[in-house]
This record gives sequence, C-alpha cells and structure tokens, in this order.
Amino acid sequence: MSTTKNAVLLDQGTLGAGVSLEAFHHLSVPLETYEQSGSEDVVDRCRDAVAIFTNKVVIDEAALSSLPNLRYIGVLATGTNNIDLAACDIHGIRVQNVERYSTASVAQHAMALILSLAGYLPAYSRDAANGTWAASDMFCLLDHPIIELEGKTLLIVGYGDLGKATARLAEAFGMKIMKARVPGSGSGAEDRIELDEGLKEADVVSLHCPLIESTCNLIDQRRLSLMKDSAILINTSRGGLVDEMALLTALESGQLGAAGFDVLTEEPPVNGNPLLQQKSLPNLIVTPHCAWGSLESRQRLVNLAAQHFEQFLEGV
Repeated sequence: MSTTKNAVLLDQGTLGAGVSLEAFHHLSVPLETYEQSGSEDVVDRCRDAVAIFTNKVVIDEAALSSLPNLRYIGVLATGTNNIDLAACDIHGIRVQNVERYSTASVAQHAMALILSLAGYLPAYSRDAANGTWAASDMFCLLDHPIIELEGKTLLIVGYGDLGKATARLAEAFGMKIMKARVPGSGSGAEDRIELDEGLKEADVVSLHCPLIESTCNLIDQRRLSLMKDSAILINTSRGGLVDEMALLTALESGQLGAAGFDVLTEEPPVNGNPLLQQKSLPNLIVTPHCAWGSLESRQRLVNLAAQHFEQFLEGV
C-alpha cells in the first residue's frame, strides 16, 4: 500500500482531552486530524485517504463512491450505525469497530447511578446546600427514602460484557442477580428469566442491551407498570430502549422509585427531552452520555483502533 496516501481522523474532538494519538504515529500511513467534521466534509477532507477514522460522522454511499482510494474505515466506537455497511461491502472497504474498551468505565458509572439513587444523594446534597438542613431542628434529615442494596435484587437486561461487569460490582454490595431474556436476542440460556417476570421481582433494573427493532421502547408504559413502585431503573446503553415520556409520568406519579440515565433518544438533545424538562425531580439523574469517558477507556479505544489498523496494513 502506498505511503503517499494518508489516513484521516474526522472528529478527534469526540475523544475528549488528554488522549494521545501516539499509537498511530508509529504506523506507515500518516494521520491527518480534524477536531470536528460534518458528513458534508467527508469527501473534501478524505480525497487521498486510504483510511478514515470516526466516531459519529455519517459516511453514506454518496461519499463512499467519491473516494476511490478508501480501503478502511475505523469506527472509534462499538456501534457502526453511522456507516453505510452495505455500500462499504460493494466498494470493498473494510469497516472495523472497537469493542470492550469501556467495560470497566460504563459498569462503574452504572453502579454509581445505582448507589446515588439508592441513597437519594442528589436530593440530600441539595437539601444541605439550600439551607433545608440548617433550618431543621434535628441533627439529620431523613426526608427521602434510603435503600440498602444488600439483599436486593438486580435484574440485568443484556448479559454481555457490560452486564456481567455491572453484576460483579453489584454482587460486591450483596445484591442478588437475575438475568433477563432479551426479546430478539435468541438466547436459550437456562439461567434467564422472562423480562416481564424479572421486572416484577427486581429492586433495580439495569439495561445493557443493544438498540435494535425488537428492543426499541423495550421498557414502555406497560412494562413500567410491572415494576415495584420503589424500583430503580438504570440505562447506560441506548436511549431508545425506554419510552421517555412514559418514564417521566411513572417518576412523577410515584409509580417508579427512581431512574438514572446516561443516554437519551436524541444526542445531544438539541430539541429538548422530557427527562430534562423536570429539573426538580429528586428521583432522577441524567448524565450526558459520559459513562464511557474515563481517560483510561478513551485511551484504550485509540490504542485498539490503531492496533486494528496496523493488523489491516499487515494483511492480518
């Protein structure tokens, strides 16, 4: 492969601060970087590229047909839904994602949400800061329900690497683990419980399954109604797994105990989102899709992406 050609990283900004690209600098193909790019920039910026690296930039058939030198697309994420895979196959372009780079970080975040909501920490912190505690005639405040996790049941929905890692952390707190049979997964494992039955029994539900046709709005109004009114729902997977309006209604009405979400149906939520309109809800935490974002996780992502590309260059 000619070394006069280059590789292009279209959206370095998505990697965040502190990440080194040193792993790419040892390769035979030089890397050109852009902080951000739109789909309209792809052709102009990648005319000489044999490889493109991107996290979220959409690369469609129109762009691919205009890039005759392109042989490789490295997706700096697990999901490849922003790439026209069928067109890549037609044009003979290898598409390579990166898996298992953020398992520890995401599981840690899921557990942090569980712990924060079990202890109602955001609400208690607010009460301490806004003077509610100072105005009390008691040495402590116990205005919000506190749940002891030991002996409680955690339902894992999607028992892959992330689900297993979250389960291990929860077991350290004395929680009992159930594994749901995810619709459309095809899993025949005997240790799986039907989702509806698991939802009825669980004290905490943590979602770790992919967003596909069979899991879109997997947790809807009907399934929310099956859950205990003290239950906690955690989603660090994909926003579309949950009907957000139904969730908001359940939280406001007391039908559900609490929810912690790191993902929304639209990201960033430029058009608003029901879960962001109720800033005063003490039983809701929303974080901006940052569960994967530890420096260790982001650096591992880059290093693995470079390693995959090196193997491609060597014909492995």
